[in-house]
Amino acid sequence: MTCQKGGSTIVSSKSGVRLVLASASPRRLELLAQVGITPDAVRPSDIVEAPHTAELPRAYAARLARQKAQAAEMAVDEVILAADTVVAAGRRILEKPKDTAEAHRFLTLLSGRRHKVYTAVALRDHSQIRERLVASAVRMKRLSEGEITAYLATGEWRGKAGGYAIQGAAAAFVPWISGSHSAIVGLPLAETIRLLRAAGVACP
Repeated sequence: MTCQKGGSTIVSSKSGVRLVLASASPRRLELLAQVGITPDAVRPSDIVEAPHTAELPRAYAARLARQKAQAAEMAVDEVILAADTVVAAGRRILEKPKDTAEAHRFLTLLSGRRHKVYTAVALRDHSQIRERLVASAVRMKRLSEGEITAYLATGEWRGKAGGYAIQGAAAAFVPWISGSHSAIVGLPLAETIRLLRAAGVACP
């Protein structure tokens, strides 16, 4: 893995280590690029993403990130970075909507109230899995039916936990957050960098 800093290339401190991102999310690639990190490979993990009976949102996010890291194929010179984001209204997990009707129900539920976003990160090398979980609170303004309908028409909700993307048009719906904006988007950058440093593969 290499990092960009001040226009020059900085090689990771553990010589020859390759960083693999176990996620197909373009948002996570973009977030890593913001801090000058370019994975050597993108290798999404194929796991079943479904909560266990009575599983709480925080535990669900942590389990999925860990399983994604464990499921990814890893060569001897690689480390695996995986993450998962869960949106929760109380104890209810709001996953990626299956269709427009479900996205409408999610936005109606979140309208005018606070909810939690849990993003877990797991970094696997050949000796251990390092993990972090960030919980953020988000308040969504009260949405009119017209606002919900117009947002659904953009299609931005597709593939987004909770049915919205804070980094897109839905930013206009969110007057307040407490926590990590990058975690709400999909990857807590400060915590991820600390994990990479602990594994010896981050920028100085």
